[in-house]
Amino acid sequence: MLSRVAATDLSNRSQQSISEGVRSGSSPSPSASRGCCAVPPTGCRRPAHGRPGQCGGVGVSRARTVVLGASHWHVPLYAATIAEVHSVVGISDDDPERVRDLAQLWGSPVEADWCRLLDLRDVELAYVFGPHDRMAEMCRALIERRIPFVVEKPLGTSLDQLQGVRRAAEEARVPATVPLIQRGGPADTWLAKAGRLVYQRLSFIAGPPERYDRNGNPWMLDPERTGGGCLANLGPHFADLFLQRSAHTNADVVARLSSTLHARRIEDHATLVLTTADGREAIIEVGYAFPHSELKRYCSYSSAGEAGFASIDSDGSATFTTLDGHTERAVIDVDSDPLHDPFVRQVARTLGEGFRGLPTLGELEDAMRIIWRAYEADEAGGHHG
Repeated sequence: MLSRVAATDLSNRSQQSISEGVRSGSSPSPSASRGCCAVPPTGCRRPAHGRPGQCGGVGVSRARTVVLGASHWHVPLYAATIAEVHSVVGISDDDPERVRDLAQLWGSPVEADWCRLLDLRDVELAYVFGPHDRMAEMCRALIERRIPFVVEKPLGTSLDQLQGVRRAAEEARVPATVPLIQRGGPADTWLAKAGRLVYQRLSFIAGPPERYDRNGNPWMLDPERTGGGCLANLGPHFADLFLQRSAHTNADVVARLSSTLHARRIEDHATLVLTTADGREAIIEVGYAFPHSELKRYCSYSSAGEAGFASIDSDGSATFTTLDGHTERAVIDVDSDPLHDPFVRQVARTLGEGFRGLPTLGELEDAMRIIWRAYEADEAGGHHG
């Protein structure tokens, strides 16, 4: 079992390798831009998930796994845990040189053409990363081959793309899940002390947009490839938290988006006001407005609910005040990066059960319906029901 220090070191080295690959100016293989083969390979069948094991007392699947779009900046956060609980048999990236460290860590070959991974023998699980405008095609190819998958939000550049994948997966009974990692994390758990929420405020301001140039993902600054900026990237986590804790699946939205600070083609700040049919409300603020710094980001959260009022500051200082005035104080970890590790472990534990208990494509659709409506509301001047 890898130590946490080793895992952090591997994550840092993987991220460094990804960035160096971009600076080297390597050209992607011509095959990388091709659409995937339309016909599943001969002999394709539903995986059996038949090789459970143990790792440090935790059940693991050791599923034969492929990783698509491995230079995505989140992959190093998953990498060490994937090495522990899965058996990676192939990874893809437009520029294989960017992900050589990951290939070495996982002991797996690299392909420029992600389609080739789907022709590997007995693939049991896939992780889908990469540019948002490719995600739906990748997911559909996996569904055709009956391969369960984990896909990063937002799964496409429109609600229609996500809905199409969700319907196809349901019809084919192919399990899928989404790393909405804030759900059940320390901040969400503390805010839940307030009970079913009535009013909520969630603020998460990440680093500047140029970090995507540095980490080898410049496509994140192209709205045609991403569907949007900070809202499409960060907003789904917090729309999901509000829906989960308010026990709703939809909300009206008022939105304001801005690109004033960095003057990019994508927005670097977004403010949403969400309101449910019974009057529950959330203010969600996300942005790329924090400077490049060791602090990484700013965040603060509060929930007023049927049991009291809970709040969390950016340094992790947290309070909960009950309806009778008693106040509880704590310091919690508000860094979201460590939340990728338990998610991967849950994927391994629940693969044979269809990812039971993990976020579903339907729940992602609920969150993304709000996000895409927010873009429409901003363009229309404010409100969208």
